[in-house]
Amino acid sequence: MKPAKKILLNAFNMNCVGHIHHGMWTHPDDRSTDFNDLGYWLELAKTLEKGLFDGLFIADIIGVYDVYQQGIMLTASEAIQLPVNDPLMLVSAMASVTDHLGFGVTANLSYETPYAFARRFSTLDHLTKGRIGWNIVTGYLDSAARATGERELLAHDRRYDRADEFLDVSYQLWEGSWEEDAVVNDRERRRYADAARIHPIHHHGEFYQLDGYHLSQPSPQRTPLLFQAGSSARGIDFAARHAECTFVNGSTPQAMRAQSKRLRQAATAAGRQPDDVKIFMGISVIVAATAREAQEKYREYLRYASPEAGVAHFSSSIGVDLAQFALDEPIGGGATRAIESVSKAYDGWTRRQLLEQHALGGRYTVIVGDPSQVADELIRWLDEADIDGFNLTRILNPQSYLDFIELVVPELQQRGRYKTAYQPGPLRNKLFGDSRLPQRHPAARWRVDAASHHKDKR
Repeated sequence: MKPAKKILLNAFNMNCVGHIHHGMWTHPDDRSTDFNDLGYWLELAKTLEKGLFDGLFIADIIGVYDVYQQGIMLTASEAIQLPVNDPLMLVSAMASVTDHLGFGVTANLSYETPYAFARRFSTLDHLTKGRIGWNIVTGYLDSAARATGERELLAHDRRYDRADEFLDVSYQLWEGSWEEDAVVNDRERRRYADAARIHPIHHHGEFYQLDGYHLSQPSPQRTPLLFQAGSSARGIDFAARHAECTFVNGSTPQAMRAQSKRLRQAATAAGRQPDDVKIFMGISVIVAATAREAQEKYREYLRYASPEAGVAHFSSSIGVDLAQFALDEPIGGGATRAIESVSKAYDGWTRRQLLEQHALGGRYTVIVGDPSQVADELIRWLDEADIDGFNLTRILNPQSYLDFIELVVPELQQRGRYKTAYQPGPLRNKLFGDSRLPQRHPAARWRVDAASHHKDKR
């Protein structure tokens, strides 16, 4: 009999005040307004490692939420992911106070160039001893396109076309420029690296042109662990080819299972194995020693949450100003340059329904209960939805994580559904048992033993 799957767990956070549960920054026990203080992040990293979290998944956006009411008045007053700081700047410091915690960092490739970008992530992979992951996003905010000199956001599927090429170039740099033994480090012969084993990359494509050597020597993982969040048809196609971890959401375990099935089938069709993709679901947890106390905590949180701020965030997700609709007027969907899968899923909803859904300031599934009840629900979602783990949001920061570590982790461990110690090695090794991408991943074709057959074909 196959052993029960252990839950993988990331803390879901962002280098800002208001992330998912909008309005909670006003709660007296929340420390989110300390996000500019490095000590706040160091303390969080140490806390998560004590709780054996697999990683800290840091979201990010380029641009502002300016669709709702056609401006940023509510965005600014409720700090709806504004201000927001660069997430990559946090990683080295947090890695210095931890030994095992991974870091999944969001970076929008639409506003990057592969050459410089590849060096930044190789550097982080070195400095973290292989604990860095990249959450690949293509962006969905028109405000970002305008702010960076573009007339408008590139169409949804074309963004993925560009992303495919960006990954292709990055793989060449990470996997194909330096041979594994290119670094000699011979002091006596004054020979640090063997130039014959360092190869130039020549790429001339539709979106990117590159002739040059990767600037970093091979890092522990070479290619960072690859995360991706996208549930549109084109997004699933992209994930099937590239992603090792995906971040998806569903309203029920049955809906999530259908999502999981599509992703795993798509990965198989792309020449990979179904288990090559670890599937994470966003979840929020309110836990206390007793069920009654947990419900009291939930009711208290509702007093601080801002449903309207949650709807304003959602408004930018679908690219529609929801403030223009009456409370009970159906909201029409249609073509969008924003998050296509979200827009389609909520076609026909009303603003009143959305406000009710965003009662806690966000639309993530919320589990409320005592440790046993929370564990029951997490295991039910894991098994029925065929997922591998969760991205646990912060409702209060850091209290949400402290409560989970104190109350839920021991319960899951007692049931054999959560690790009691970290596996050694880099992040990919912890999740997949190998520090490097498998040969069936498309990045492998650019490795030096195969790269000579491909480098000059573009």
